[in-house]
Amino acid sequence: MLNLRDKGAQLWEDWNRPKRVAFALIMIFGVFLLPYAGDFSFTSILNTPIASYQAILVYPVGMYILMALGLNIVVGKSGLLDLGYVAFFAIGAYTAAILGTKTTLNIWEILPMGMGFAMLAGVLLGIPTLRLRGDYLAIVTLGFGEIVRIAVLNTNSIGGPNGIPGVPNPPSILGQSFDLANPAHFFWIVVVMILFVIWMVRRLSIRRPGRAWEAIRQDEDVAILMGVPTLRYKIWSFSIGAAVGGAAGVIFASQQMLVAPQTFTFNVSVLILSCVVFGGMGNIWGVVLGATILSYFPERIRFISSARQLVFGLALIITMNLRPDGLLPRKKREHLSLEEREAAKAAKAALKQAKKLNSGASK
Repeated sequence: MLNLRDKGAQLWEDWNRPKRVAFALIMIFGVFLLPYAGDFSFTSILNTPIASYQAILVYPVGMYILMALGLNIVVGKSGLLDLGYVAFFAIGAYTAAILGTKTTLNIWEILPMGMGFAMLAGVLLGIPTLRLRGDYLAIVTLGFGEIVRIAVLNTNSIGGPNGIPGVPNPPSILGQSFDLANPAHFFWIVVVMILFVIWMVRRLSIRRPGRAWEAIRQDEDVAILMGVPTLRYKIWSFSIGAAVGGAAGVIFASQQMLVAPQTFTFNVSVLILSCVVFGGMGNIWGVVLGATILSYFPERIRFISSARQLVFGLALIITMNLRPDGLLPRKKREHLSLEEREAAKAAKAALKQAKKLNSGASK
């Protein structure tokens, strides 16, 4: 008996490719129009104004989706527990702040550098530590995240506890002024980055790196026995996930125009990991849904002040008890198309008939 998710997946697979592409393009177009949906700001029963719809939609939802997709490569695809993902976010942000304030480079020129520095940090961290597994790897990555935060906090040359103000916004694109202080422009740029990451992950998942990550996630010892160079592919996942975090950091710094170490705390890593687990590890759309819920609804209940965290925690506990694999868990098997299912049924019936004939002949 198929559940609702499996039925939806089968329906999606039964559609031909043009229909799927058309549906995806319509959805993407609708997402790009969200900034024009209106300002649905609400007021609580205590007449306390709540943050506007557009402000919550643009940040933190978009940034959390982008970072959760990057962490999903490490945790969901490869099964590596990373508790210091905020470090790569910080590296990208500080790269944008330092180069943006001390050189004439614009943000679009700094973006690949921020991704490159984050990837380099991921490789340097991964080479000596990715031989560890489970809790040991989690402790090492947690320590790395704290080292980066404490290092920038105590380095006066990059602002110390005061951070770096005056990070420049991106220049115009094709004659159109794109100011990241404008929520709509910032939202569009983040959506483009999210779509690019989704495309990249989907292409990698069906190729050799994706198959290697799946083998590592299922059973690393068996993957080694089958000849999979596990360390190489774990470093791949670590560095690609770090690059996404670095890109998010560069965009965040350009939008905020201020980078401070208080932003890059351990709580950010925990919340991003919660988005991945809550939505469904390894499932791109589950991660997007989890990041949207965990970043949007806490802002909507901000009017209850100190009880907000309690309500948020209770909701997580209840949901994870009811859905331990996440809201949209990864597919445990590939869904067949209608033609493939009919062919499988015919083959099964023929095999059954052949067995019956063989048993009759033997008698």
